[in-house]
Amino acid sequence: MSAPERIPPRSVTATDPAAAELLARGELTVRGRIREASNAALYCTVTHEDREAACVYKPVAGERPLWDFPDGTLAGREAAAYEVSRATGWDLVPPTVLRDGPYGEGMCQLWIETAPGAELLALVDGEEPEPGWKAIGLAEAGEGRTALLVHADDDRLRRLSVLDAVINNADRKGGHLLPTADGRLYGIDHGVTFNTENKLRTLLWGWAGEPLPEEALDVLKGLRDALTPSGPLTAALTPLITPAEIGATRARVDALLTSGTHPEPGTDWPAIPWPPV
Repeated sequence: MSAPERIPPRSVTATDPAAAELLARGELTVRGRIREASNAALYCTVTHEDREAACVYKPVAGERPLWDFPDGTLAGREAAAYEVSRATGWDLVPPTVLRDGPYGEGMCQLWIETAPGAELLALVDGEEPEPGWKAIGLAEAGEGRTALLVHADDDRLRRLSVLDAVINNADRKGGHLLPTADGRLYGIDHGVTFNTENKLRTLLWGWAGEPLPEEALDVLKGLRDALTPSGPLTAALTPLITPAEIGATRARVDALLTSGTHPEPGTDWPAIPWPPV
């Protein structure tokens, strides 16, 4: 009698409700190292029962200390960014959990396959962007030439800019934007977020000073309710970041609702990350 045919595990995507459970409970197998990352980042597969997915595992043991982020861990802040993203309903951050792994506690995030050819950033000649684009600022284009750095006037990017303002993202680069074949956009690398001081540094300044869309105001109101001392988002963030950081997040939400506008670049912190990509 022949052995029963083994059914291959079912691949799990970012929109699958079971993705976070798979990341939290599955068996992690390291497949390689992502060498471009500034801290230890490992490409893995995670398997649980009949489900499987590719993921990124960033162990806390591989983090380099940051003098301006003395509290908590990069991994904890990555997981916290996912929790805030999930609370918005926009789901702009891939499913992410804080868990134990082969090299100790770390962040585990679903791997996102990107769609080639999606134009979100560009360098253009001229002083004003063309329709459908928003100006970021002038940038060196090589051989002593400067060009205008622009990003797409895209609702997905605009939502991400609001999320970044809430979580105080100090490093929103172009390489952290992952468009997918199904039309979604994900943001990754949220280890330098949630500081109690204003450190917003991003490429998504195109809407600076403009009124927030009604959709964003509704989302911010929901976050305000979820961030009360007994709110569900506060409970989700408590194991991941400090009480002071949670309070600062609540204050940023209140400030955005009070102003009703996208934030503008500050003067005491570089407004654009370098390198921008």
